[in-house]
Amino acid sequence: MKFSALGDQAIIVTFGEEIGMDVYEKVQRLFQVLQQHPFTGMIECVPSFTSLAVYYNLYEVWKGNDRKIRPYDYVCQYIARMLDTYKEELKRDVKHISIPVCYGGEYGPDLEEVAHYHGLQVEDVIRIHSETTYFVYMLGFTPGFPYLGGLSKELETPRKEIPRLQISPGSVGIGGNQTGIYPLETPGGWNIIGRTPISLFNPEEETPTYIQSGMYLRFIPITKEEYVSLEGAKEWM
Repeated sequence: MKFSALGDQAIIVTFGEEIGMDVYEKVQRLFQVLQQHPFTGMIECVPSFTSLAVYYNLYEVWKGNDRKIRPYDYVCQYIARMLDTYKEELKRDVKHISIPVCYGGEYGPDLEEVAHYHGLQVEDVIRIHSETTYFVYMLGFTPGFPYLGGLSKELETPRKEIPRLQISPGSVGIGGNQTGIYPLETPGGWNIIGRTPISLFNPEEETPTYIQSGMYLRFIPITKEEYVSLEGAKEWM
């Protein structure tokens, strides 16, 4: 575990360099501990693949520890103490979801290019991509964008040399050893192999992001006709 300052009002707690379930569990355990036992002045915690960012109010932390030590040192000591005190296993609900995807054509303009890069048939790319169960490590980049672990090495593909300025909402892409879904219209450099008709980000909902960190996810191939009939739906199955 390593501490590093992020400006003067945040700390990054890093648990490793490699993306994996062991590091993920450590990040999430600290996240849960601090959510349940926040220190005076804590604002929020933001988990990522291998680290947790802890944001705090500089003055409130300083005042809360009677101005004895500088806030950065206090927060580091507090986190270390909490992890030493609360050693129980991470508690989380395991949820599995399925995401319908129409692969190729206008919805997946890079599918053939990905297949050619790997010396595969288009059908093989679809089969390999959709037969895997992925783990949602985190959301980032844009609201609701899931970073998924578990992509087969057979499909690992470099990002595009020239990113697109506009990618349609719901586009499913591959970038390096990761796959993910663009919930909003944004620029992007991943290889787009398909698109889901499900609306993944709905800010008017109590829970605006359809996909959450900690979920397991499968892609289900659908036809263009099925895509059209489902377009804009907020959930599926």
